Amino acid sequence: MSGTDGEERSGERKSYHHGNLREALVEAALSLIEEKGPSGFTMAEAARQAGVSPAAPYRHFAGREDLIAEVARRGFAIFAEALEGAYNDGQPSALSAFTRLGDAYLAFARAHPGHYIAMFESGVKIAGNPELQPVADRALSVLTRAAARLSERLPPGKRPPPSMVGYHIWAMSHGVVELFARGAPGTRAPFSPEHLLESGVAIYLRGLGLIPSD
Repeated sequence: MSGTDGEERSGERKSYHHGNLREALVEAALSLIEEKGPSGFTMAEAARQAGVSPAAPYRHFAGREDLIAEVARRGFAIFAEALEGAYNDGQPSALSAFTRLGDAYLAFARAHPGHYIAMFESGVKIAGNPELQPVADRALSVLTRAAARLSERLPPGKRPPPSMVGYHIWAMSHGVVELFARGAPGTRAPFSPEHLLESGVAIYLRGLGLIPSD
């Protein structure tokens, strides 16, 4: 064994001992997801970028899908905190709260592209996943609470299901991110992503009778 090999293996053991290997692999996966997409890299590449042997990642993750799921889980936690912060930021009205939620959604997609791709574009299964579903539900619950608050102005029998409204807003937000907030915003439409999302949400909510038509 050469001195260099010995140093690398020693460094690997040291990182693992101090609990840094898992973090290094997550950071490597984030970088690779942004560069190559969630299916464009191997565990060996993640190990190489983290500076460890090809076998080392399997001490923490069963495979690439497991590693990507951990990236997604962390992303949902950051995402939920961002939405909760936006919604609880002292908005004077339920509608302005929804506007802030939309802005927070777009800001998260821009600031955390690796997490966003792992969450929504990697094919990772959320439903039934005991680690992913709770954090994803936490994020959705913010939209659901906002929808429920808006629905208070309607008679109980005419209120749409808050969870349905939340999913619709989520889908609309994701569509704006995919079509207009990636790359160079403004090159695909004469409006900003924020303007497109805000106006689209307003039209949708008016159609449901959740905000006045004027």
